[in-house]
Amino acid sequence: MSTIDLSTISTRAPEHLDKDEARKISAQRAERIAELHAQLVAERKHAVLVILQGMDASGKDGAMRRVFGACSPFGLRAVGWKKPTEEEFAHDFLWRIHKQVPAKGELVIFNRSHYEDVLIQRVHGWISEAQVDQRIASINAFEKLLQQDNNTLILKFYLHLSYEQQEEELRERLEEPEKHYKHNDGDWAERERWDDYRAAYEDVIGRSELTWHIVPVDQRWYRDYVMTEVVLNALEGLNMSWPALATELTHQ
Repeated sequence: MSTIDLSTISTRAPEHLDKDEARKISAQRAERIAELHAQLVAERKHAVLVILQGMDASGKDGAMRRVFGACSPFGLRAVGWKKPTEEEFAHDFLWRIHKQVPAKGELVIFNRSHYEDVLIQRVHGWISEAQVDQRIASINAFEKLLQQDNNTLILKFYLHLSYEQQEEELRERLEEPEKHYKHNDGDWAERERWDDYRAAYEDVIGRSELTWHIVPVDQRWYRDYVMTEVVLNALEGLNMSWPALATELTHQ
């Protein structure tokens, strides 16, 4: 178990980084990610699961568009996790998750994830600390299963947003017509539990057996820059290749 203090990590880009240049590099990386995604689909040897977590208004939807927007829809799927249904509540907390993980040759993005069951439920006191411990152990075992049994690459991102920037983003949802659909009164209520959520995230990240990538998101262009670098390096690390012809072609 390691410790992490999110308050010591900046939510903004380094001052020396040029925004226009960073955007250019991010776009180039996104095109290369699309090429590697096509190889992933064709080769069918690996599965890729991308997990996006963060406070409300941390930019999860935008991250999906910017990082994976150039990818073909074939072999790409996004899953948004909401409150469990009655049927889902009647099963173990990972039951609904397991049905949505990627098959070989598929990249799946979780907008929120199984981590909600040790975040929101813990913050609201709906589960005990003993249950939190059990669920974190189960999550670590579950992710190890996906890696070992189905050759799944798991990339976990915590979108690191400041308290001040969150307020700005939430206000935009009230003031800008094209963002009205995102508004939820409950987001303002959850904001009052900011410190509790940050503590819960720090604990989850510290007890995870797989690396979490902490992505500063106050400036969305820097979010894209960081995430495209991580995803591109990870996909290139799979050393994929285009499948050979199953049978030899003969020319008439």
